[in-house]
Amino acid sequence: MTRPARARIDLGALQHNFSRVQRAAPDSQVMAIIKANAYGHGLVRIAQALPKATAFGVACIDEAISLREAGFDRRIVLLEGLFGPDDLNLICGYRLDVVVHHDSQLDWLAQTPLITPLDVWLKLDTGMHRLGFEPGRVDEIAARLNAIPQVNAVRYMTHFSCADDLESSDTSEQIELFNTAVAKKDGERSLANSAGLLGWPAARADWVRPGIMLYGSSPLAGRTAEALELQPVMTLTTRLIAVNVRRQGDAIGYGADYRCLEDMPVGVAALGYGDGYPRHASSGTPVLVNGQRAMIAGRVSMDMICIDLRACPDARVGDEVVLWGDGLPIDEVAAAAGTIAYELLCGVGSRVQFEYSA
Repeated sequence: MTRPARARIDLGALQHNFSRVQRAAPDSQVMAIIKANAYGHGLVRIAQALPKATAFGVACIDEAISLREAGFDRRIVLLEGLFGPDDLNLICGYRLDVVVHHDSQLDWLAQTPLITPLDVWLKLDTGMHRLGFEPGRVDEIAARLNAIPQVNAVRYMTHFSCADDLESSDTSEQIELFNTAVAKKDGERSLANSAGLLGWPAARADWVRPGIMLYGSSPLAGRTAEALELQPVMTLTTRLIAVNVRRQGDAIGYGADYRCLEDMPVGVAALGYGDGYPRHASSGTPVLVNGQRAMIAGRVSMDMICIDLRACPDARVGDEVVLWGDGLPIDEVAAAAGTIAYELLCGVGSRVQFEYSA
């Protein structure tokens, strides 16, 4: 029998979440963000399940090539742009769009002859202060791009820093700054990530760029995925490989920093940080055992976790354990572990077997 760690991927839930994007932004084209192996869900399988996405957003050429070689003809956008002039022939050959966010990229474009001109997304830094040109330079940069024969269409984009916080004024300020900068420019515009398109209607421009919401996690602080009508796409499961009765005062796991408060059943499940489950998940982090809530007891090991089974007295070896997903929101697990859903999803390891269903 193979190791029981599984990631069940519900493609029907993915499509439901995509329809939620369309309902929120019916007049926008959708660039589905599937970088980082589609947030850990499987790049090609997720792309295949999104036939209505107008474009895909990825982080690097390798991801884009995987999509092209799998037969996808749709627009693919390199969100971090090119990393050097040698990238340009590949970008051209695979018919990729490129984000331009730095002067060095402008120089590479101007200096590299190409067979076919590229579509470019000019990124403005309206407050994230990570990538992008100062908004006051938009005329200069647009003129430079339009003067380069290797450039075809120019689109405009920015990225929000605090869109998850509906109480913050930062997003409204970023929207205003972007709109002012590009007011006299031709070319399509894109501002909204998942939080932007759900929480900030003014950000729903020509294009929206949903990422985390496609996979069923809430992009908004204080709002659950269920309240936003999102469904979990990944359910991470394993099974109990041991159930033992431990005595009051017994220490569980490395460091002996969890001690049983009473005589109690403790289960051992076959999944640990070697599979991407966060080592820093502390005692009390929720799991489901046969659909009943239970809690981690002691430190997460490389291959195993221990579970307080007092709430599941009938649990037996072989019973299913859900780490997150259907019935246990990943956002709740992430909060208990002091992290975010993005990190949990992207961190699922190669030892976990993936199973896809419609």
